[in-house]
Amino acid sequence: MGLLSLGSPLSWEETKKYADHVRKHGIEQFLHIYNRLKTRQNDMLKWGDEVEYTLIKFDHENKKAYLNLKAEEFLEILQVEENTNPGNNPTSWKPEYAGYMLEGTPGKPLGGCMRHFNTIEANMKLRREEVNSLLEPDEAVLSIVSFPRLGSPKFTFPEHPVTPGEGVTSSLFYPDQAIFQGHPRFATLSRNIRERRGSKVAINVPIFKDVNTPSPFIEESPEVKGEGASASKPDHIYLDAMGFGMGCSCLQMTFQACSIDEGRHLYDQLAVVTPIVMALSAATPIFRGYLGDIDCRWSVIAGSVDDRRPEELGLEPLKESRFVIPKSRYDSISCYLSPEGAKYNDIELVMDEDIYDQLTKNGIDELLARHYAHLFIRDPMTLFKEHIDEDDTQSSNHFENIQSTNWQTMRFKPPPPNSPIGWRVEFRPTEVQLTDFENAAFVAFVVLLSRVILSFDLNLLIPISKVDENMQTAQKRDAVRQGKFYFRKTLKNCKPQCAGSACCEQPSNTCDDITLMSVDTIINGKEGEFPGLIPLMNSYLSNVDVDIDTRCTISQYLKLIQKRASGELMTTARWMRQFVHDHPSYKKDSVVSEEICYDLMNMCNKIANGEEKCPELIGNHVSKTNNVLDKKCIRIQDEINKMEAEKIKEMGI
Repeated sequence: MGLLSLGSPLSWEETKKYADHVRKHGIEQFLHIYNRLKTRQNDMLKWGDEVEYTLIKFDHENKKAYLNLKAEEFLEILQVEENTNPGNNPTSWKPEYAGYMLEGTPGKPLGGCMRHFNTIEANMKLRREEVNSLLEPDEAVLSIVSFPRLGSPKFTFPEHPVTPGEGVTSSLFYPDQAIFQGHPRFATLSRNIRERRGSKVAINVPIFKDVNTPSPFIEESPEVKGEGASASKPDHIYLDAMGFGMGCSCLQMTFQACSIDEGRHLYDQLAVVTPIVMALSAATPIFRGYLGDIDCRWSVIAGSVDDRRPEELGLEPLKESRFVIPKSRYDSISCYLSPEGAKYNDIELVMDEDIYDQLTKNGIDELLARHYAHLFIRDPMTLFKEHIDEDDTQSSNHFENIQSTNWQTMRFKPPPPNSPIGWRVEFRPTEVQLTDFENAAFVAFVVLLSRVILSFDLNLLIPISKVDENMQTAQKRDAVRQGKFYFRKTLKNCKPQCAGSACCEQPSNTCDDITLMSVDTIINGKEGEFPGLIPLMNSYLSNVDVDIDTRCTISQYLKLIQKRASGELMTTARWMRQFVHDHPSYKKDSVVSEEICYDLMNMCNKIANGEEKCPELIGNHVSKTNNVLDKKCIRIQDEINKMEAEKIKEMGI
């Protein structure tokens, strides 16, 4: 969940007084990092995943399921080993936005040898087992994006009342106590976003119209200080708190690049596939107890942290605000960072011109300066009294304050101060899956894609406006089968003889042909027309040294992705819709009742723990995952550790 500083949080009225201070010193901190590490080269590929989990409480007698607010209690236990033996624990646990969420990662990054692909799932299994060991018989831990009845009456255990018009959220549906209580950042973010925008967030999800769904679908919502019914739209599910978005779980991956240039290159190339992966991983069809007409969480989270005022939304003339801002803080990227991506930056970028000038005068190139001048149009949303004044040569807190609250599909991450960690790229759109096998498959797919892009010198770039269009398509119901996405027909860069000519300069030429494709074509290819990303991965794998078990595991992962793309296997969203539709108590009115929710969560738990097979979702795939590294991989890892130790010594860390 980004920067987790300790201290005394300031109110919004206090925080906004320091907005310019935070921006100014955040940029100074970035410049110190950049100037010290811009020439850093030859870092090893390292990567890791981040899975967010949801805690569930069952009432088996009455067939009810609740969100279980025990995250703080569990974290105290889960973090003991890591705190006692830092750097040597196989897992790492952090708090997330809600009191029913846990964030789990490997204790150390992976990378260096192909064998690590066979350990992804094993480590995920270990994480799940660690939480399972803490559970009572009527509790469960699930890797689901969103609890189906999140925001419905009495959805938490223990139950807490909502406080419309009061408290942190002022929500009609989401109680303040559902926010994680063990760190002040989360409640402060909620309050300050609401106070900055001058109203509660207002999210309207289109409802799925079944045969008995009222038309128009209109809920009775009480008026609270001018909000409620006035903020909701007909035929939509109304959500009014940050928890409806940040209370969702996801799957994220971070890669360490060998240099800043490689990091920028990967950032751009992977940004193009973010909508494709979102559609493949779609897992969010139910909102506040109703079937929605979208399959993904993205637009809901974007709305849940949208701090823009009416002036910034373009609804009123600019008076107190500085900019009209087209996107929420949580959205798709707005510019490419690499030189080859520059010509595809075809949307207007809102920037702080003073920050842009400051960056360029201090040696930052135009593309990177534009990126940070764009991120830094935002105000800080949290600030701790103890961290107002910091040493800009030793801290990056003010920089991370802004950077980590720009929640975009990709994140470009400079090295932390005084750290051996290199330039990194974070891949953020993936919806978390029910099982460790599925989550490992998506991690393996994205990591392999990054290797294929670099090894085969692929060019996936399309105009960034088309990426934005793809993001909208990806969230639609059954987008993986029904949607068409803009993609390049030719994935290789232009031939050297056409460099500098019209062939390479004009996006309309044959080197740059962009067309609408299905996810099936993008992933699996189409004979004579498009090679497909997974056939390219298989070609890569046939030319690298990989042991039989790891190759078998990777093959199983890629088959899952291929079958999701072709429609042979369901996405989680489609499977959940089918489960609701087939439930004997479903009235074809779009309502997901307490009984349906209970049965769905119970089935999810059985599937996740291997008690139930789900061939329509997962197929019959079985991996050979384990945590054991072979001698060759251990030797490679030892060599990498020695090289890194020498680098750390040279850096004086």
